[in-house]
Amino acid sequence: MSNYINHNGVISESDKPVLYVNNRGFRYGDALFETIRFSNNKPLFLKEHLQRLINGMRVLKMEMHPLFSEAFFEKNIFELIQKNGIGTDGRIRVTVYRNDGGFYAPSDNKVSFLIEAYPKEEVGYVLNQKGLTVDLYTEFRKTPNALASIKSANSSIYVMAGIYKNQHQLDECILSNDKGHIIEAISSNIFAVKNGVLYTSPVEDGCVDGVMRKKIIQIAQQNKIAVYEISIMQNVLLGADELFLTNTIKGIQWVVAFKQKRYFNNTSKKLIEKLNELVLSC
Repeated sequence: MSNYINHNGVISESDKPVLYVNNRGFRYGDALFETIRFSNNKPLFLKEHLQRLINGMRVLKMEMHPLFSEAFFEKNIFELIQKNGIGTDGRIRVTVYRNDGGFYAPSDNKVSFLIEAYPKEEVGYVLNQKGLTVDLYTEFRKTPNALASIKSANSSIYVMAGIYKNQHQLDECILSNDKGHIIEAISSNIFAVKNGVLYTSPVEDGCVDGVMRKKIIQIAQQNKIAVYEISIMQNVLLGADELFLTNTIKGIQWVVAFKQKRYFNNTSKKLIEKLNELVLSC
């Protein structure tokens, strides 16, 4: 069965070329993207994803596409979901790149977009049965600035951390900033739990401004769980009762091991139940 993509509003088979060698995303990483969970027959938290996309375009000084709106993306996502025969749950990627032209300095700041859609087997968010084994990646560190919080296609540090993860047979790697503060994992934000209180890195420390991160903070606060956004050092992770990672595709993943420390998952279980309740009520 063929898979289809949407490039600038035109649906075509995914194995047909639509990008060329002078594409700025390919040449310079001059692009950004959003990964969106499709569940309960809708793209989840689309408004928040679109807002982050627009914020990222502003940071990269891209010209706003005249058609970009929540209704526009919802329509195009639904059309692609149907074309690809995806049922209730799927994974969507929206990529925006600056149009061809120029070298480092672009000819203009107009953009194009690409939407991909793939099925997911899980219905709703499912907590991982086996906890993740993670460790700290330190060869390269992120520098906190406006670029650090957006989902840029310039992802070299995450690629290098992914290679380290594979080489050391880990499930995930934790990244730090140039001050040594723990900030995030390769594709997730990170939360530590101590005595029923949540701790997570502030965006100002250089983590991606995750949509699921915000949702988990909101859910926790609505359920009278205290949340502190503070700079986190390695000793906070080693002293925690629980660690878990969050992103919009998998929701919450609990960590069983970081170095010699072992963790429980009681809070993760409670929060993922509340997350699924939120999805059903959207």
